Amino acid sequence: MRPSRPNNTSAAPIASGVRTARISVGRAFESESSNYYLLLGTTLFLVVFGLVMVLSSSSVDSYTARQGFFGIFWRQGLFALIGIPLMLVISRLPISFWKRWGWLALAAGVILQLLVLYTPLGIEVGGNLNWIGVGGFNMQPSELIKVGLVIWLGVILAKKQRYLHLWGHLAIPIVPVAGGAVLLVMLGGDLGTVMIMAGLIFGALFFAGVRLRMILLPLIVGASAIVVIAFSSASRTERIGTFLGSQCTDTSGECWQTQHGMFALAAGGIFGVGLGNSKAKWSWLPAADNDFIFAIIGEELGLIGALVVIGLFVALAIAFLRIVRASHDVFSKVVAGSVMVWILSQAFVNIAVVLGVIPVLGVPLPLISSGGSALITTLIGIGVVLSIARAQANTPAPEVQDARQQPVRRAPRQPATAAAPRQVATPRQVATPRQPAPTRARNTGR
Repeated sequence: MRPSRPNNTSAAPIASGVRTARISVGRAFESESSNYYLLLGTTLFLVVFGLVMVLSSSSVDSYTARQGFFGIFWRQGLFALIGIPLMLVISRLPISFWKRWGWLALAAGVILQLLVLYTPLGIEVGGNLNWIGVGGFNMQPSELIKVGLVIWLGVILAKKQRYLHLWGHLAIPIVPVAGGAVLLVMLGGDLGTVMIMAGLIFGALFFAGVRLRMILLPLIVGASAIVVIAFSSASRTERIGTFLGSQCTDTSGECWQTQHGMFALAAGGIFGVGLGNSKAKWSWLPAADNDFIFAIIGEELGLIGALVVIGLFVALAIAFLRIVRASHDVFSKVVAGSVMVWILSQAFVNIAVVLGVIPVLGVPLPLISSGGSALITTLIGIGVVLSIARAQANTPAPEVQDARQQPVRRAPRQPATAAAPRQVATPRQVATPRQPAPTRARNTGR
């Protein structure tokens, strides 16, 4: 008697579920473009490097503030644990999501900035009214305005692509909305952030394809306004006068931070004094973990460490430019280009302040300096650009897509030519079987 086969009907759904799970996991980790990984890898390296330098530069100030040696570091690490997963989630969202809902970030930032200016929730730091405090949590609404401006400018300039050569269509949406957002930040006295936002707007116009002659006049007007605002404050006027002076004699006042930043860079030399061995962080250099963290990098890691940081920002610029070049629509170009201008101009201003090239403005080093709102919003902006890079990897170029969608045309059939009349074989032409040749009698001589 043949043994009966076991019934596998119950195992079939299990096998099907396992197969489905494998397919889902595979789709979640599908390969992206090289631009995606270059931008993601450089960003993660800068964040990790920033956490190490925040730990080194803030340990003394954190201890004197009775937060322990790791108080500022743990807080910055918490912001990184929030920002990095948020960046990865944002990178999975489609571009259509940002085109539909991106303006909400700008609206939220403007509302919060109004609360900073006209309610008791506003907090003044260093003479600038640019912080809001709610329940022990502080943030800068101007950082959220940057993200909102990037996405809103991408949507508006993409819609008005055909009319960017006309002053009216270019000025009507941008001047009241973008100019109003910049004006709100300007009322708080944060000149450094105003400069970054102005550069972001002009970068968006440039990558949208607006003619340079149309950008030149607003650029001159904006630069003149920044100069007027710079001299409208007594503290800023003093800092500018100190910067323009031949020598800095008041080392206990406005020159203190600049001079000790230069001392830290000089002490580092080529190879640095070693990670954690900075002397400037022992309450000699104000904002050592924030605005002047590049000075601590130069002191502990030397010229080599400083050049590595600059090289990482160059790699970030290359990743952004490659994404801009691979973009085939105005929205993607504007968003990727304006985020690049935002991050790189802020890095340039921070490093230039530490090196004494420009007056002190109070701008943090992106992805490295301590500060939760700056880190999270910067990671959100990079996440939007990562979603664009991911869409480029999964969408072919327009010419390739058109070639795929174009139906294949067959060559037309040639008309049949007049056939020659069929010839009927005559009886003579009918092939007959070949008869064997007659054999000849052999002559035997008989």
